[in-house]
Amino acid sequence: MDTAQLKKQYKEVIAPALQKQFNYSSPMQTPVLKKIVINQGLGDATQDKKIIDVAVNEVSAITGQKAVTTYSKKDIANFKLRKKMPIGVMVTLRGERMYEFLEKLVRVALPRIRDFKGVNSKLDGRGNYTLGIAEQIIFPEINIDQIDRIQGMNITFVTTAKTDEEGYALLKAFGLPFKNAKNDK
Repeated sequence: MDTAQLKKQYKEVIAPALQKQFNYSSPMQTPVLKKIVINQGLGDATQDKKIIDVAVNEVSAITGQKAVTTYSKKDIANFKLRKKMPIGVMVTLRGERMYEFLEKLVRVALPRIRDFKGVNSKLDGRGNYTLGIAEQIIFPEINIDQIDRIQGMNITFVTTAKTDEEGYALLKAFGLPFKNAKNDK
């Protein structure tokens, strides 16, 4: 299934189902997936600058879009951190790349996790969801032989949903495998 099909599936199947489920008077009220933000915090990068370059290359390979380096905003002596030191990488996906990444995450990467029983179903209160992944090696673009350290990442799904229930229904319709289906009907 390519991205055009995923977008088409949203328009033809998911959106009408959500509109019916939540009794929206207008199709414009139906929640939409706005963007996916992939973030990787790299605290060890304060000692070794090469870690940032490796992380940028890995996240760029996974997402198909160039990742940017994030910098510290202030000095924290206990962490040997100075202002404007590189401490992570992030990428924001919208449109076609967002649907491509979502497809790859649901169909390829998540099933590769050992003893996978689903993702937690705790949203942020405004219909957005952040998924923590412990290892970057679940993505097919990462060659296990070439990595020198296992890095985790946070993947945030930003939706236009007003409530957690609406956001949960949208993400579940896109195929995100939630663990405990607490508010399924």
